[in-house]
Amino acid sequence: MMSLILTIAFAGLTACIAQSPQESGKSILTGADRTSVYAPMLKGKRVGIFANQTTIMTQTGVHVVDALLAEGIKVVKIFAPEHGFRGTADAGEKITNSVDEKTGVPIVSLYGSKRAPDVADLQDIDVLIFDVQDVGTRFYTYISSLEYVMNACIENAKPLLILDRPNPNGFYVDGPILDKAYQTFVGRQAIPVVHGLTIGEYAQMLVGERWLSDKANRNMDFFKKAKPTADTPFHMLVIKCAGYTHKSYYALPVKPSPNLPDMQSILLYPSTCYFEGTSFSLGRGTDRPFQLVGHPELPKDMFSFTPQSVPGATDPPLLGKTCYGWNLSKEPIDIKKKNWQRIQLQYLIDAYAALPDKDRFFLRPSKGNPARTDYFFNKLAGNDELMVQIMNGVPEQEIRESWQPGLKTYKAMRKKYLLYPDFE
Repeated sequence: MMSLILTIAFAGLTACIAQSPQESGKSILTGADRTSVYAPMLKGKRVGIFANQTTIMTQTGVHVVDALLAEGIKVVKIFAPEHGFRGTADAGEKITNSVDEKTGVPIVSLYGSKRAPDVADLQDIDVLIFDVQDVGTRFYTYISSLEYVMNACIENAKPLLILDRPNPNGFYVDGPILDKAYQTFVGRQAIPVVHGLTIGEYAQMLVGERWLSDKANRNMDFFKKAKPTADTPFHMLVIKCAGYTHKSYYALPVKPSPNLPDMQSILLYPSTCYFEGTSFSLGRGTDRPFQLVGHPELPKDMFSFTPQSVPGATDPPLLGKTCYGWNLSKEPIDIKKKNWQRIQLQYLIDAYAALPDKDRFFLRPSKGNPARTDYFFNKLAGNDELMVQIMNGVPEQEIRESWQPGLKTYKAMRKKYLLYPDFE
């Protein structure tokens, strides 16, 4: 009988491959690279795909949509996440429906008027593929999109094929656990900021912890008992990566979004994204987003930069204003070192201490009497405790200790859903 969630290992390449920080990850095969495993399942099917510019075959650089069409597979619809199908839109910019110029395939935006495919969207689809590159943080919205897509497919009995990809921040787990009172699109479930899971592993957690909609949970209970058929050989299938472990250093072959241009930004992102909820610039509008942190009111003998209007950040915070602060772009990457295996809180602590007007550090919501849940910083953190700790000058180690009970519980739960050897 077909299991609730199927995962397919790649014979001959399942051994752990230890990689140094200098290796690019070329010895790793993504789920998408394994067309011989999943392409036969798509023959004769009308296929939809949730995809963006990262949806490529890493061995050839060919986009999965192009590869499937070349195989004679009928791709009838593309679903696009935040930043759009080609990955050029600003963060938070609403995306509209369109048609892909290269292939003529219709594109349905899931980052505009709706977050999930509706019944009409799925009516002419036999199988939906989910394949985008995640970066391993709770507030990177592709895992929120995954949850919405899973609900839509499972509620409507549409088979879902997940092509897994390595998590570039998958070598540790850290940060506060989300309090459900702060549940938004930048944080859906009670997981830490750095969750240490691939997309495929997180999908298993969503099912196993019954975090999907009530209807989706009920349907999965039914599907678990149902026998596979020729038309529906699976209800949810994860095509695993090969050669990947949670100790791997994986350099992304394509930038996952406009403001994560390289591995320095991607690895700093869990630590510097908090500045999105403050009055500081984190380098949007420069060539080093998420690597620069600054504010016009800091001492003028510090490192300086000036955000400009650029593609992907047309109206960045503090546009045209000279900011003074820190340049983190030169920190040598070594994922075996402790500072890269945790959220680097000292950046926040030092920035708060350096700003003369502390009342202007955290961005205040526009409404007259905002609740703590309205602050974007708290939406990123998943609670209001971190904000209070920063304001009260709580030392970094004490903040970390406050996370440990939640992290201990989460790590035990996480172990149940791992598809690859762990980092510990």
